[in-house]
Amino acid sequence: MRVRLVLAAGVLLASAAVAPLAHAGGADGLTARPALDGPVLNGPVLNGQPLGSRTADDLSVYGYGTVGDDSTVTLSGMYRCLDDSAGPVFVSSTLVQGNRSAGIGGTQAVCDGHLHEWVNTSVVKDPAYRPGAARVRATLMQLTAGETGLPAPGFLAAEDAPVELR
Repeated sequence: MRVRLVLAAGVLLASAAVAPLAHAGGADGLTARPALDGPVLNGPVLNGQPLGSRTADDLSVYGYGTVGDDSTVTLSGMYRCLDDSAGPVFVSSTLVQGNRSAGIGGTQAVCDGHLHEWVNTSVVKDPAYRPGAARVRATLMQLTAGETGLPAPGFLAAEDAPVELR
């Protein structure tokens, strides 16, 4: 049991760090959409469409992130997933600025068909991120039992969006 837990954690960490780079921005048939710039004020909207008009898993990235004095990076956006009965679903994010790239946290998703906000935070000191232009590659990923019984990632939605770090 302990070995499975360690392997599951390893798969999750590896997929969170690598998967957004391999699957974001259209590599698996998904297209990048404009990022939302902060909370939506005129009703629930995801990627420019009213929530009621979408019946699939979806994900967006806000057009900004923060970098604290202690090198804490915070990224956020919105997601919706419909079904987590096959395994847990996570929102992973990777921040890219210049030639630097780092996974920024991971949030377990609530898959109830409703719109939710995700917020991922991580301390990245070497190399530190600076205020200014960057990109976020976010992935909505589900871990399901593979043929060997070990968790395998399945990608539900991806977003590659420009952000302004503040």
